[in-house]
Amino acid sequence: MEESLNLSMQQKLQQRLTPQQVQFVRMLEMTGPEVEDEVRRAVDENPALEVSEPESFSDERQDDSDAFSESAEQMQLADYKTEDDIPSYRLESNNYSPDDSYYEPVAVASGDTLIDSLKAQLAEHDMTERQMAVGEYIIGNIDDNGYLARDLKSMENDLAIQGIDVTMQELKSVFDEIRGLDPAGVGAVDLRDCLLLQLRRRRPTPDVSHATEIVEDYFDLFSKKHFDRLCALMGIDSDCLKSAMNVIRTLNPKPGSQVNGTSIEDKSRHIVPEFSVEVDSGAITLTLLNNLPELQIEESFSAENTENTVVRPNRREREAQAFIRQKRDEASGFIRILRMRQETLYRVMAAIVKLQREFFLTDDESLIRPMILKDVAALTGYDLSVISRATAGKYVSTASGIYPLKLFFNERPKEDDDVSSHEILAVIKEIIAGEEKSRPLSDEAITALLVKRGYDIARRTVAKYRERLGLPVARLRREIQ
Repeated sequence: MEESLNLSMQQKLQQRLTPQQVQFVRMLEMTGPEVEDEVRRAVDENPALEVSEPESFSDERQDDSDAFSESAEQMQLADYKTEDDIPSYRLESNNYSPDDSYYEPVAVASGDTLIDSLKAQLAEHDMTERQMAVGEYIIGNIDDNGYLARDLKSMENDLAIQGIDVTMQELKSVFDEIRGLDPAGVGAVDLRDCLLLQLRRRRPTPDVSHATEIVEDYFDLFSKKHFDRLCALMGIDSDCLKSAMNVIRTLNPKPGSQVNGTSIEDKSRHIVPEFSVEVDSGAITLTLLNNLPELQIEESFSAENTENTVVRPNRREREAQAFIRQKRDEASGFIRILRMRQETLYRVMAAIVKLQREFFLTDDESLIRPMILKDVAALTGYDLSVISRATAGKYVSTASGIYPLKLFFNERPKEDDDVSSHEILAVIKEIIAGEEKSRPLSDEAITALLVKRGYDIARRTVAKYRERLGLPVARLRREIQ
């Protein structure tokens, strides 16, 4: 068997980003609060980076503190309208020395999750330790909406693996106890079961009885809104059916969402606009909103103060000089990247304001013109990926509200048409809002009305825009009159 060695050459052309470019792209994608955290982290980690403050800042702050002599207790009492509104504990004498610990009453929101709430309620029932362990395992398989995520047979096998031998009858007995806990509907296996659990806790009335019969026996007809067949099968008129439907509408399809404290982080999330647009007598003013401090190189790390005056520095001195140069270069690069980010965001937003001038003058979403990434790139000269990152997750504040920048990017329904998708969305929404609820319009009928108004689009486009608006098909929009 012969063996041979071959030598070959291959030429490749690859584009690689420098570390500074990678950092710029990463910061460009960040939102305002995320960049603030990044700046704070950089200042803490890099001794060559510092926040530049006005020279008179400390003096002004000291003057303000001298002028403001109100105590914390006086500030709290000032929050009340009159003395009668002040709680009694605020007026009680505080017979403590300055060294003693004194705790003010504080209102704290409950942070219990749905599972914690169910376990606490289950603990109040008269159950054995074994039943309590089974109940806690079942509760652990209930999702945030209050639905059972696994079937009882699978949980029976899981408990057996854990060394807890329980019969299906015992498992169902504990499960029924859990389904009787608050909020009503928790522990349901599906939507129909959830609605029935809530209806069975209602005070029995004719309307509740009809609603229970609809959900229990005619759920498919109810979900498809076949009202005529429901009336015929149940032997009731449209008024009785309408009253029963009103009862069903009061039920909660996600009972677990009623419990507070399911996610503290979700509750604390809020939108922070990156830009502000103000209109005054036809003049548009764009402002880049941020709480970023002005950064500078710390004086001891500046090039003038770190010049090597030693003719022959030793090893330790060389390492110190290399460390100073490295940190100074990192600080200079960070400041430069931060300024590039701010400049890029401002230029991109300025181009959007120019292209969508009519909207910002009127705040009418129907006036948003067709605009894609290439239109902004033509005005700014930036690459499409840069514009996409600069607009992702960013918001602009106007006189009428806060809008995401992605709202202004919309395609043309047809290549040779200058009508924006937002305009057509507004017209479709208007047509559906004005339709007869007992006989809602089909997509074909909506398309015909749009053609009469001068919007020549296909039926499948109408269906796509209707779904974007979150509106169901005609059959599911039908209501009893």
